[in-house]
Amino acid sequence: MAHRARFAAQLAALVGALALGGGAFADTGGAGAPVISHVTNKPVPRFEALRFNTVNGRNGPGRDHPIAWQYSRAGLPVLILKETNAWRYVRDPAGDEVWIHERMLRPATTALALEQATLVADAREGARPRAYVEAGAIVTLGRCEAGYCHVSSGRAGGWAPRSVLWGAPWPAPVGGASDTGEAAPADIAG
Repeated sequence: MAHRARFAAQLAALVGALALGGGAFADTGGAGAPVISHVTNKPVPRFEALRFNTVNGRNGPGRDHPIAWQYSRAGLPVLILKETNAWRYVRDPAGDEVWIHERMLRPATTALALEQATLVADAREGARPRAYVEAGAIVTLGRCEAGYCHVSSGRAGGWAPRSVLWGAPWPAPVGGASDTGEAAPADIAG
């Protein structure tokens, strides 16, 4: 129960920080684009998700380091900040940073609703409401366009504002490639 209260408080702080343009993401050192990792040949930072219902987050990259957090939510998106051959340094939606073994992660196909959101029929302002998603819900993530992402949860589906979804890919720079799942440095604050 204490973990749930802590999560709710941290989620509220995260939403507040995002609303103020504050530091909910890692600093990429001012680089104009994500760095391609020599370990995985994937962009860093990027989102991935927890593969299992129980995943240990450690203080360092190895099983000899103490467990800092034990996550109990398969599908929870995390932001990969650094990589070694077998370990990923991640930031969770509450802002905590830990090391997780790469086998405990999978490509992100989910997002976490940071606040209650109305799912609409089309990816545009004023579109007809279809359903609601509660804050803290993990939703299945579809394609993103025009500031919205198509999500589904159970039988409900529709378009949600990208800004309320932790784990949604960021828009590509003007003239750049399509949404790729990486976090955009322009939206990352240290």
